[in-house]
Amino acid sequence: MSHSPSPARLRVVILAAGQGKRMKSQLPKVLQPLAGRPLLKHVIDVAQSLRPAGVQVVFGHGGEQVREALKHEGVSWALQGELLGTGHAVMQALPGLGDDDLVLVLYGDVPLIRAATLEALVKLVGPSAMSLLTVHMDNPAGYGRIVRNARGEVQKIVEEKDASTSELEIKECNTGILAVPSGHLRRWLGQLKNDNSQREYYLTDIVAMAVNDKVAVNPLISPTLPEVLGVNDKVQLAELESARRAQVAKELMVAGVTLADPARVDVRGTLAHGTDVFIDVNVVFEGEVSLGDRVRIGPNCVIRDAKIGDDTEIHPSCVIDSATIGAHCSIGPFARTRPHATLADGVHIGNFVEVKNSAVGPGSKANHLTYVGDAEVGANVNLGAGTIIANYDGANKHRTIIEDNVHTGSNSVIVAPITVGSGATIGAGSTVSQQVPAGKLTVARARQVTVEGWVRPTRNPAKK
Repeated sequence: MSHSPSPARLRVVILAAGQGKRMKSQLPKVLQPLAGRPLLKHVIDVAQSLRPAGVQVVFGHGGEQVREALKHEGVSWALQGELLGTGHAVMQALPGLGDDDLVLVLYGDVPLIRAATLEALVKLVGPSAMSLLTVHMDNPAGYGRIVRNARGEVQKIVEEKDASTSELEIKECNTGILAVPSGHLRRWLGQLKNDNSQREYYLTDIVAMAVNDKVAVNPLISPTLPEVLGVNDKVQLAELESARRAQVAKELMVAGVTLADPARVDVRGTLAHGTDVFIDVNVVFEGEVSLGDRVRIGPNCVIRDAKIGDDTEIHPSCVIDSATIGAHCSIGPFARTRPHATLADGVHIGNFVEVKNSAVGPGSKANHLTYVGDAEVGANVNLGAGTIIANYDGANKHRTIIEDNVHTGSNSVIVAPITVGSGATIGAGSTVSQQVPAGKLTVARARQVTVEGWVRPTRNPAKK
């Protein structure tokens, strides 16, 4: 067996032209979401992790939606105007391939393929050798079978509809993923015929051509089944979602994270973590999330693009979106941070509190029913229950500055733009719209009046 060429000569072709009618969706199959990202995005990411010289995606007629959705992925695109089979699809990529390249063929609906498996597959290729990824299946229905000779050498791949009775008994199946020198590939593709039950040009036929040309076919049996499974309908999509979730949960636990229930945590992005982290049930992580040491996440939380410091606890049912949260904080339950929220160490954000585009200083608290928007909140500030920072005048957003050691009474409204001076106290029920001086009590509410002789109206039974 020969060693593969350097990654500089590796080119990846991803076949993504299938219509996906069984999805019964207006969204193309390869754009269906798995773990929060399109199926094709998963495949592109793993392809690019191999650091190839280029990645080509073969898309189908009407697939401009696919190209538009992934236009920033740094890949080139080739149109397969007619869907005449996998061999025909690879033909569309030939103009982008050099004669000395090594070509790795992947599929846009096989999202869990692992880089380590592909690296091993590529290493089995040489000037006179191609490689083929196979898999053993207890129920191989629907898959092409790997036909070997008495010495165990791969002779050909036969599609199920063209297989004999004895061939249908074979449990080793074709995954479709293969790696081959481009010179051989170009010659073999030119020899393909469509004299089969589907009247298609099968890429798999090049295996028999390789055997005939005395080019070694080096098989690699996939170490896991889920990584080579494709997606054709919503049932299979859910099965792969579950498989990915289980794999990520296992990796987290092996790394020392405690999961209350591994089946009920979703990581739809990347999750970095420290030691002794605890994650309760039904937690969803999206984007890039980082958890410090001894962080505790309560049940039913959604955490997106966030950094959470050591010893912070996120109580149940919080939404943390694009926030940076310091150490020793307490968040929730039922709290929400919106983008550009920065909470310093020791901050308490309680139930039904929302923080948006604001910085909250160390030791400050907003424990109940409070909205903090477009504000700079100092250290050791206490925002009483129902405090609202009114940042929007109907047309524009305005900033509020609340200096250190400020206390606001319950049901206060602070109308931006405004500065509340250090050590100020705002009386309960006040609406302040002018600068609040430091170190003083400010009250802005109507005088209480009791109306003598007032009678509450009663319903007239004659009226409906």
